[in-house]
Amino acid sequence: MPTRNSGTRSLNKRQIGTRFEIIARDFLQHHGLIFIDQNCYFKGGEIDLIMQDGLCWVFVEVRFRRNSHFGSAAATVNSSKQQRLITSAMLWLQRQGLNPETEEYRFDIFAITGQEKQWITHVFGA
Repeated sequence: MPTRNSGTRSLNKRQIGTRFEIIARDFLQHHGLIFIDQNCYFKGGEIDLIMQDGLCWVFVEVRFRRNSHFGSAAATVNSSKQQRLITSAMLWLQRQGLNPETEEYRFDIFAITGQEKQWITHVFGA
């Protein structure tokens, strides 16, 4: 029998994250973005999804909350998390042999609160 939280309580944190990253990736691909990479780890940070929108690199933070009792999923991306994402994105670009000063890139949030999906583009900048 399905539960009201879609079975997420029986999964560990990593499994839940992977599940919602797949939902986000599929949604973004359906909207024309090209999937490049997922779960890129760097000292002090991680990038959930790396996509491409034309010539623009898109670094996506995927967030999930079962409900909005304590705020939306998007609201959980604080300034500290933003800085870690920016640092990780710059490192990823450099590892690809790309110059962050000349490449076009942006930071998006894909937030899932309960059953609601929200894609927020150009959330913050470097």
